[in-house]
Amino acid sequence: MNPAFDFDYVVIGSGFGGSVSACRLTEKGYTVGVMEMGRRWNAQDFPKSNWDMRRWMWMPGLKLFGFYSMQRFRHVMVASGNAVGGGSITYANALLTPSASIWDEGSWQGLADWKRIMPGYYALAEKMLGVTESQIMGEADHRLQRMAELHGVGHTFHAPRVGTFFAPEGEAGGQTYPDPYFNGEGPERGTCVGCGGCMMGCKHNAKNTLDKNYLYLAEKRGAKVFAETRVIDVRPLNGRTDGADGYEVFTECSTSWLHKQRRSFRCRGVVFAASSLGTLDLLFRLKQKGSLPHISDDLGKRVRTNAESLIGVRFPATDKSMSPGLAGGGSIYLDERTHIGVVRYPEGSDAIGLMTTLMAGGRAGWTRIFTWLWTLLKHPLVALRMHNPVGFARQTMLLLVMQTADASLRMQLKRRWFWPFSKRLQSEGGPIPTFIPQANAFAEKGARALGGEPLTFLSEILFNIPTTAHCMGGCAMADAPERGVMDVHNRVFGYQNMLICDGSMLSANLGVNPSLTITALTEHAMSHVPAKAGTQQPQIRVHALT
Repeated sequence: MNPAFDFDYVVIGSGFGGSVSACRLTEKGYTVGVMEMGRRWNAQDFPKSNWDMRRWMWMPGLKLFGFYSMQRFRHVMVASGNAVGGGSITYANALLTPSASIWDEGSWQGLADWKRIMPGYYALAEKMLGVTESQIMGEADHRLQRMAELHGVGHTFHAPRVGTFFAPEGEAGGQTYPDPYFNGEGPERGTCVGCGGCMMGCKHNAKNTLDKNYLYLAEKRGAKVFAETRVIDVRPLNGRTDGADGYEVFTECSTSWLHKQRRSFRCRGVVFAASSLGTLDLLFRLKQKGSLPHISDDLGKRVRTNAESLIGVRFPATDKSMSPGLAGGGSIYLDERTHIGVVRYPEGSDAIGLMTTLMAGGRAGWTRIFTWLWTLLKHPLVALRMHNPVGFARQTMLLLVMQTADASLRMQLKRRWFWPFSKRLQSEGGPIPTFIPQANAFAEKGARALGGEPLTFLSEILFNIPTTAHCMGGCAMADAPERGVMDVHNRVFGYQNMLICDGSMLSANLGVNPSLTITALTEHAMSHVPAKAGTQQPQIRVHALT
């Protein structure tokens, strides 16, 4: 390492892109510093339920330093994770491979022979993340299957592919075993008990979060993780505007109001992996302040939401709990482009019920609001029962609907008319689908048949915006900076040793959870970074999983 450098590479973010980058760069002999805005979590530190807002929600302005973040834009509500391990700490634990047709769409079309090369990277990602078919199917999964049969699509029902360590056949969950994945190089693991608490942080050490695989191995090889650290500036060294001499990365404490603990680190290269919105926000600020002025003007274009909707069915009279299983449960296909999966919370985590209401039809906008109000007036007792959050998690199967429809927005960093003192990301363009009629019809039909009440999120009714946990795009892959922000190997146009490896690189709508694709594409990008001079690259041995 150059004595002037603190690290060879600084990785901004520790999610599915950042952790993979840190792992592979250390494997290639580089020194790596990982800057993570969120906290580091251990199993015993996770909240007991989502009523514990201090441990669940990430809202630093209100002194809430959890791991779950929600941002409202004009066109969409976005949920994301802030923690060492990124979104893996709070995601529903589903790791799905999209249809091969996505490589024929978007700006990455024709940049590589994706259909030939990507299966190998998906296979590597699955092995590293311990992906397997779920062995625990709960009541909500069985009810989704029955609803699918009523709709004539029962044959499409399938168990989820998840990153979870299950107990050996014939043994109960909740036991601790030596590392089952990396020939003893990884940490001890617990087996899944099927509590449904994946999105609240796994208290049983069974969820294959990134701090137990990629990031764990990176730290074991010397990577330094700086938790509660926000990157505020990245400047090329020595006046070399293309970063040929390296970069200086400036940081501050993300959880302190007064004592910012500002620091700087010099490095040879930078990997932006702060999630799609985090990377967009930072790159916009760096471009506007002149630190990285050559970032493509295509930045922020074609931001996608997976064309999704979050609905549900509540069974207030049920004697069976909807919570047991994995947070990301079984799923079906309504048609070739519409995917529906079960999502659940553990018993007692009822706060999400405050965000839902009775499903209402009508067109998006004011007519839907009037239809919704009329529904509440017609069924006041049902409305009161459905708006009582107590028992929500036990009684409710949430349904995550995703489509491959190519709806997109544009993000820009602008001042708001009511608060001109600072800038923030704002969405433009649209509209994007607020609700998916065939999915609503599916929920309504299933609810009538099984004795439940269909639900939707209040944001869809009141603000005419969907809720998504899968914000993607904005830093498109392309063959030139006029059409994108980076090339086929994730290298940022106009800068040396600078890459983007997170959801912002996704250049088409996946129609499924993007975590596995982000992991696979980052593996692809890292495979094209040469090993450090004089380093013999070691190979990580991974057990083949069935």
